[in-house]
Amino acid sequence: MSATDQVSKEAMAPVGGESGGLPSPDMMEAAEIVLPCRDFDASLEFYRHTLGFKIETIYPADSPSTAIVFGHGVRLRLERGSDSAAVTLRLTSADPAFKAPIDLVAPNGARIIIAPKGMGYTLPPIDQSFVFQPIGETPDWGAGRAGMLYRDLIPNRQGGRFIASHIKIPVGGPVPDYVHFHKVRFQMIYCKAGWVRLAYEDQGEPFIMKAGDCVLQPPEIRHRVLECSDGLEVVEIGCPAEHPTMVDHTMTLPTDRFDPERDFNGQLFVWHEADKADWHPWRFDGFVYRDLGIEAATHGLARVRVAKARGATGPVMETASHKGEFLFFFALSGHGSLVVEGEGRFDLSPGDSTVIPADTGFSIDSAADGLEVLEIGLPAEA
Repeated sequence: MSATDQVSKEAMAPVGGESGGLPSPDMMEAAEIVLPCRDFDASLEFYRHTLGFKIETIYPADSPSTAIVFGHGVRLRLERGSDSAAVTLRLTSADPAFKAPIDLVAPNGARIIIAPKGMGYTLPPIDQSFVFQPIGETPDWGAGRAGMLYRDLIPNRQGGRFIASHIKIPVGGPVPDYVHFHKVRFQMIYCKAGWVRLAYEDQGEPFIMKAGDCVLQPPEIRHRVLECSDGLEVVEIGCPAEHPTMVDHTMTLPTDRFDPERDFNGQLFVWHEADKADWHPWRFDGFVYRDLGIEAATHGLARVRVAKARGATGPVMETASHKGEFLFFFALSGHGSLVVEGEGRFDLSPGDSTVIPADTGFSIDSAADGLEVLEIGLPAEA
């Protein structure tokens, strides 16, 4: 064995952790050159608009920190962070026997990461806690994907299992979006104010979602935001909190195919129109609710309702609780009070939100001008 061969073998040894065996080269699917970026947003704009790269994947949506772009025969993985002295090459393997990432150093000093191909997201364990997130006088809005402004409604993410975002676009017109999809367990969007024109895979011509309407986005359905009104506001709930957004550069929306009953990974697409809904008595006296059709479309994974008070309800004497993994409320309009066992009483105003843990008693009442709340629960039967 030559000295050069010896150096190469030593340099390619796995670094840290359990090394296991290298996957077969025939099972390698993709390679990415990893480029840390001190200014992630400026770097992404440079590679896209100055150099002509296209986005393949970007996440998380509310504050992107990783983007995979491709073009000119190469794929780059832009990661928010400090500059790196050495080049990193990241590869993924479809070998089913390959379970844990391997970290290598090449003879030229480049870092090589080989990672198993995953389902696109990791579902963290259930980690429930009480959250009350008031909108306050100066809401904290941050820049997110496609020029949208995001407000975090669950800062602790319930251990990474759920994310809820209040999203707005102050100035309407065409939205700089692209055909994309999400690798996600559950995702829905409720329109709080204004309107937005959307297109979805196999769901016909683009349509306008108005205030009070809702869409369920089944996992991996292709879609695109086309335009919106001034002052658009939506509430988006996703599980898990971190999931990839993938760009589809080959599909054009709307598609020629119309299949409203198409199954997308066990779920159906839903466009709920508020002005067509029926109302029923809710869990608290003086309230009625409309069901948004998501329980049936997800086969019981989630239930989504909008409840409203018919005038003032006064203090509620009885409490409710749940046995599920997630119960979330967002105040849409009006004013009222939330009382949570062991936590106290909270005033509810439009834009406030809360997460109620399982087996925790709570009640909601309404002030004179009537309260309206969005309710999301997983699973539905809980």
